Amino acid sequence: MKLIFAGTPEFAATALAALLEAGHDIALVLTQPDRPAGRGMQLQASAVKRLALQHNLEVFQPLSLKKDAGAREKIAAVQAEAMIVAAYGLILPQEVLDMPRLGCLNIHASLLPRWRGAAPIQRAIQAGDAETGVCIMQMEAGLDTGPVLARVRTPIGPQDTAASLHDRLARLGAQLMVDTLPRLPLVPETQPEAGVTYAAKIEKAEAWLDWSRSATELDRHIRAFNPFPAAQTRLQGSPIKIWQAHPVAGQGRPGTILAVDGQGITVACGMGALCLTELQKAGGKRLQVAQFLAGNSIKANERFGDPA
Repeated sequence: MKLIFAGTPEFAATALAALLEAGHDIALVLTQPDRPAGRGMQLQASAVKRLALQHNLEVFQPLSLKKDAGAREKIAAVQAEAMIVAAYGLILPQEVLDMPRLGCLNIHASLLPRWRGAAPIQRAIQAGDAETGVCIMQMEAGLDTGPVLARVRTPIGPQDTAASLHDRLARLGAQLMVDTLPRLPLVPETQPEAGVTYAAKIEKAEAWLDWSRSATELDRHIRAFNPFPAAQTRLQGSPIKIWQAHPVAGQGRPGTILAVDGQGITVACGMGALCLTELQKAGGKRLQVAQFLAGNSIKANERFGDPA
């Protein structure tokens, strides 16, 4: 099938790789403009662009599709049968949505209508959802409101982080798209009005742990924010990132360290306690708790605090 592919990060690159392996003709690849990144703030190509160039695909990086008539003309000239969209990052105006014969199909990492929006993977973990999945959605002008053509489900395990769930959903979504394309056109499933939730963009300010919350909630918070922006707290006046933890029995004033040993740092929460097992000081490396304690003096009855 002759396709246009629109995507930017690794999640999208996984789908592009699967479409290429399945033998589809990717006539044009749309991706976000190169952005400064890293300590040197050098311009870096997106994961999708890097993969596309490896396969000698034409890459197009418009700043906008709504305001750039030339960009829309370039897309129309391809005469693609469908446009596949995965975490692209630009709004597709109705004119573009209508261009391909089979429309624009989006790989969305949730079980729509739950978790429409920017951060469905993180919000599903944070909310304590038992399962999530991927939908192939026929795109329309609304935010993730289009009818669903196919879906696949996966449980959210007690140790799943945003990173592990991202990788699993990327693989599931790529395969689902490959399986769906030969079956088009399909009778779409209109999204119900009931059950709509929105996955707001993750903000760095959300990273700070509120020890008055339950250990279960904080465990989900830590896993949802791993790897970005990473859950944080303060101890002895310095910020510390918490990468891994798990709920345990215990009680005390929220934020108070109840016990310290090579297996973990046990901290009282609003309900229950949390055993911290992987931590990182500002400017340091991620360390398992035994290594962390070897270079940092932390004692029982000290207290983790809020960002203030």
